[in-house]
Amino acid sequence: MKTIGVIGLGIIGRVWTRHYAAAGVLAGCWNRTPRPAMPQWKDTPEAVAAAADAVQIVVADPPAVQGVLDRILPRLGPGKVVIQSTTIDPESSDRFRAQVEARGARYLEAPFTGSKPAAEQRKTVYYLGGAADLIAAAEPLLSLVSETRLVVSIEPRKAAALKLAMNLNLAVMLEGLCEALTFTRRAGISDDLFFEALSRNVGASGLSKLKEPKLRAGDFSPQFSVKHMHKDMRLASATAGAGRLPLLEAVQERLRLAEAQGAGDEDFSALLKLL
Repeated sequence: MKTIGVIGLGIIGRVWTRHYAAAGVLAGCWNRTPRPAMPQWKDTPEAVAAAADAVQIVVADPPAVQGVLDRILPRLGPGKVVIQSTTIDPESSDRFRAQVEARGARYLEAPFTGSKPAAEQRKTVYYLGGAADLIAAAEPLLSLVSETRLVVSIEPRKAAALKLAMNLNLAVMLEGLCEALTFTRRAGISDDLFFEALSRNVGASGLSKLKEPKLRAGDFSPQFSVKHMHKDMRLASATAGAGRLPLLEAVQERLRLAEAQGAGDEDFSALLKLL
């Protein structure tokens, strides 16, 4: 795997594409909404798949991944690799893997954690599901845009499940942070004092540090959007064997309300607005 193509130029895909281009390994990129100013732009996903050894897909949801695969599968074959980095459910991972492998190509599940600032700083963390030799072959490319590549399992579906678990934890933590901040504001306690106290408390986290400026300023420009987190919680709820999880149900409803009130494209810290 010497070259890579990126399909999906959203918040993260655009950043990765520029990193790959700077490293001289980008063979092409494509997005449903045309972005011809991007480096190595191709007019079709088929052209990206034809040009690149590895095709990295980072789109919105399982139906969007399926739409990409429907177009690029005829261009796949031995020697080609699909690196699937969209947050999906385990059942979709199984289905996509079967489709890719039926063409003689290989499939690596590679969801990630890290919003736009992490992507810009190459601090993305990948959760990798696939054969050991395939992961080793992808390492030189993925290391260009990430800080850590965590090997989860030879089974791609387990990497997809772990990513959903990580997002469930983040969604619940942020709802708790928003409620605690609102509680202190209603008690007449300043944001300065709240965040000072939190910084010295075991409850402080990377998430609270990341979202503090946004919560203080009411700046909900997206790092990771409400609509995407809501989608991930729906996928988690529908995952076979997940069972009923009360906080998952609660935070899914909060995200649904935020999206219904027009905050779908805002950062998921916009949960604060519901309070």
